[in-house]
Amino acid sequence: MSTERKYNAIVLAADRRRDDPVALAAGVAAKCLTPIAGTPMVIRVVDALEHSQRVRSILLCGPTAETLRGSAELSNMVSGGRVRWLGPAATPSASAALALAALPDDEPVLLTTGDHALLHPDMVRHFLDQASAGACDVAVALAPHELVRKTYPRTRRTVLKFRNGHYCGCNLFAFLTPRGRRMAQLWQQVEDQRKKPIRVIRFVGWGAVALYALGMLSVASAAARVSRRTGVSVQVVTMPYAEAAIDVDSVADLDLVRTIVAQGERGVP
Repeated sequence: MSTERKYNAIVLAADRRRDDPVALAAGVAAKCLTPIAGTPMVIRVVDALEHSQRVRSILLCGPTAETLRGSAELSNMVSGGRVRWLGPAATPSASAALALAALPDDEPVLLTTGDHALLHPDMVRHFLDQASAGACDVAVALAPHELVRKTYPRTRRTVLKFRNGHYCGCNLFAFLTPRGRRMAQLWQQVEDQRKKPIRVIRFVGWGAVALYALGMLSVASAAARVSRRTGVSVQVVTMPYAEAAIDVDSVADLDLVRTIVAQGERGVP
């Protein structure tokens, strides 16, 4: 059945900077090794993927070879065959493109990040089942900001303000067709131009930017416009889990995630 389609998974686990504040606060060699309830974040991500029953293989892109050798837990995961490891590229988009190129073209791929410490099998199943049910090349997960704000008032997330609601990104992407993988290259082009806003705006389209600025762009319209400009059909999957929008980008995020996990282990709602 399409709702039980198996995916290869990519986990981006390289640090964007050498002096990552989360890694420094946790006293570890890389952010993905930051312990949450005694378990490194990246291993929590791998566990969630494995238990989702929607993933056939896991490719870990990052951390560096030196960090891998220095971590018994990561080294054991790789040597034991739980995951494959690939050295990271210079940027997240380049790492994504590199990892996608290492996987079969004719099999769908789930991409997430090694700091998605609250990832849960239910989240993975919901996202992939919804993505598989649609007729698209790429699926992107978004969570309603109101859900995130009400559930975790202390968290600060980047908010996408659309006409029909405000949303937060969830670091969950599905590449369902060979054509969909072109989006990784397009992502790389935008990332390369991130310090030149005019060029980024031209890539997205002036009309969409104007409508977004005026609060007149809906989620569906945004996806349709991106699809037309890129030739890659894009679907948005709405996530009913506030935790899906919380990754560990800062020390404040780390404190929040540790509190959420500790409360869950004590049975606190």
